[in-house]
Amino acid sequence: MTHKILPFLILLFVIGNAQNQRFIYEYKFIIDSTDRENLEKELVVLQVNSKGSEFYSYQKFKMDSLASIDVDKQIHNDSEIINPKHIYRGKINYTVSKMYPSFETYFKTFMGANEYKVSDERKPNWKILPEKEKVGEFNTQKAETKMYGRTWTAWFCTEIPIQDGPYKFHGLPGLILKLADKSGSHIFELKGISKNSGREPFKVDPRISAPAEVAINQKQYQKLFLELRNDPGKTLRELMNQNDAIKVIGEDGKEVDLAEMLRKGEQQGKEQRAKNNNLLELDLIK
Repeated sequence: MTHKILPFLILLFVIGNAQNQRFIYEYKFIIDSTDRENLEKELVVLQVNSKGSEFYSYQKFKMDSLASIDVDKQIHNDSEIINPKHIYRGKINYTVSKMYPSFETYFKTFMGANEYKVSDERKPNWKILPEKEKVGEFNTQKAETKMYGRTWTAWFCTEIPIQDGPYKFHGLPGLILKLADKSGSHIFELKGISKNSGREPFKVDPRISAPAEVAINQKQYQKLFLELRNDPGKTLRELMNQNDAIKVIGEDGKEVDLAEMLRKGEQQGKEQRAKNNNLLELDLIK
């Protein structure tokens, strides 16, 4: 009897607090299409309130929270140098914001020396299908769409009345609990639900130096993305041209040769580009 009641109570909790929740997904993804055995995994969060949603890396949120605590400690100790030691090393270095009820969508990421806020007006055109499936304790229905150069299958739950989902996906009559592209390269699946603590998802602490946010549209973003992808040394060269007195100190305390640093950076960038060929938004590069 207890086992039958528990899922029902969970469902009541979710429905009753649907506009004030964190939905935690496991994101599985393959970075290199030629090495499909190398499957990456990361927890991501869809944080929902009455005004909209924020999608972000759970690990980055934790690390940025620790960094903010470090800043508090250093300021309390009258330290003149703020140098957070907690640095996020994961793969999800972006956030996606959606504004309700229009689902105006913004993709935020760092490229080069700047942070960009990219407006994306593309909307999924879903085909709802009759197939049903259980995702965890929830009843879901199947839907398909073509977006970002891929064909996607989603399983949505009408019992959770939120027309949202992981990443930029939205527009179904219920929360998307599971989402996968046809090749199995990118898979999101709901793993947990928690009530919002009222705390903002990770924001850059104003006491930590950070570049200003630059607003651009999707076409401008793609142009800039390809420029930096094809020329990984562009940002460093521009910094060197703007200030010929710039110096970089290595971990050993010695000055780094910028020409050598540029050469290594360009080589590493080319190697990363060759491996990072299976982007979620495949149409960025094809």
